[in-house]
Amino acid sequence: MGAEPLSPRARARAIDQMAKIGELDVLVIGGGVVGAGTALDAVTRGMSTAVVEARDWASGTSSRSSKLIHGGLRYLEMLDFGLVREALQERSLLLRHLAPHLVRPVPFLYPLTHRVWERPYVGSGVLLYDAMSMSAGTQRGVPRHRHLSRRGALRAAPCLKPSALVGAVQYWDGQVDDARHTLGLVRTAVHFGALAANRVRVTGFLRQGERVTGATMVDQETGHPFEVRARQVINATGVWTDETQALANARGQFHVRASKGVHLVVPRDRIQSSTGLILRTAQSVLFVIPWGRHWILGTTDTEWRLDKAHPAASSRDIDYVLDHVNQALTAPLTREDVEGVYAGLRPLLAGESDQTSKLSREHLVGHPVPGLVVIAGGKYTTYRVMARDAVDEAARAMDEFVPPSCTDRVPLVGADGFHALWNQRYALAERTGLHVARIEHLLGRYGTLIDEVLALLVDDRSLADPLPGADDYLGAEVVYACTHEGARHLDDVLARRTRISIETWTRGVETARTAAELMAGPLGWEADQVEREVEHYLVRVRAERESQQQPDDETADATRLGAPEIVPLS
Repeated sequence: MGAEPLSPRARARAIDQMAKIGELDVLVIGGGVVGAGTALDAVTRGMSTAVVEARDWASGTSSRSSKLIHGGLRYLEMLDFGLVREALQERSLLLRHLAPHLVRPVPFLYPLTHRVWERPYVGSGVLLYDAMSMSAGTQRGVPRHRHLSRRGALRAAPCLKPSALVGAVQYWDGQVDDARHTLGLVRTAVHFGALAANRVRVTGFLRQGERVTGATMVDQETGHPFEVRARQVINATGVWTDETQALANARGQFHVRASKGVHLVVPRDRIQSSTGLILRTAQSVLFVIPWGRHWILGTTDTEWRLDKAHPAASSRDIDYVLDHVNQALTAPLTREDVEGVYAGLRPLLAGESDQTSKLSREHLVGHPVPGLVVIAGGKYTTYRVMARDAVDEAARAMDEFVPPSCTDRVPLVGADGFHALWNQRYALAERTGLHVARIEHLLGRYGTLIDEVLALLVDDRSLADPLPGADDYLGAEVVYACTHEGARHLDDVLARRTRISIETWTRGVETARTAAELMAGPLGWEADQVEREVEHYLVRVRAERESQQQPDDETADATRLGAPEIVPLS
């Protein structure tokens, strides 16, 4: 399946159509994974649909997760069997059918530290985990778990201290590039006819008496205000749920609290292991996750009441992750080993517990006022179920029949034919003149849309050159991000279309100018806009680095806010 490009012209056309159309069936506010999934669910039921995002697609929580598609093994301890079973069903769908180019199996080793009771306790939990993944009649898509002796565990993970374990259990889950997956949802929705525009901020709601009938918006690239009318508006703004709901002067049926999760990125050679690790802490668990030529270490789980757009990681957060990981490693990690740091916010349903780690990861759907549906809570893995439930709620308020959700049978763009193309990767490498490792990397990012990226090399072979300071990525990927993937600013490319901002020692500083110059053509930038984009990115990196030296959340947040949002030249 091909895909409609999210080009600058397509964005302008979508905004024009949103403003001129008489009335949409559904308007979705929020371009994270739930909002994007909701737009896809609605449009594939035959509804006229639009989705808008105030910043960039996946720029909030959905680009800053642990990058896992998992059932939540720790939720079994909380006896939350329904949530685990539901998530495991979704894991299977994503791995095998919906997004096999973006979601792949990943192994984890669970070290055992007690000789008598722990192996049967953990083993029975993982056995149940495997069994629940089969209970819906779907194939798991991952291998079964296995028990290891201490010697076997140390062969798989030589990095572990022999004194830190008496054996281990290895199990499998799924991994995803969250930002690219969310973008894939948007592009798939657009392919089926949805209107989509990023950097469009909702400023208020249109009303007819008590009923919400649409929203007022502003195009943040041009400053142009406009209105969009819709029979149902769905608020899918995650940690911003309360703020968006307040624009409708609606009394919330539930509230969302933000929990900050901090992750560190270190080079692959710093931890000698062929498998990921899951380590117990006093509050929760800590993951060591394979990520290409890197490891992702995380996460923390602390309440966050400060700036939601750019949650800051403090020195305390970084020390927490390093200290807990180092308890199990023979070669301790230091600050000098950390390539990248990122912090994201989980949208948790507010409850009676003072600890965010005790709040629910389940979701709720509400209709606080006629015409406005709110979806909140949940976890990344179950985005499709959340989207389905939100559209079901909107459909109940419509007079005519609305078909049931079919997104369990709708592969994302780039998925259809992926396995066949993967088998042909050596021939593809020979035909394009690229190394097969490069082709594999591109297939894992674009799937069958790789042909669109490679087509750019026909007209300009220099785009086959790796980017300076980030040789995992090609110049063609920067251009493609602008012509097909909706990137509007340098940060969009370095932080989300690629992961250069967290995967390189300079955090993208060495790459920034070359990337900005490549973006200038498709986005129509003059030299002064190129300079502004580069300078803004350098200021952002500097503010992030300085915030990570601060002792607590308050000082880290104040330091990070020293980098203002980019404002396009008019």
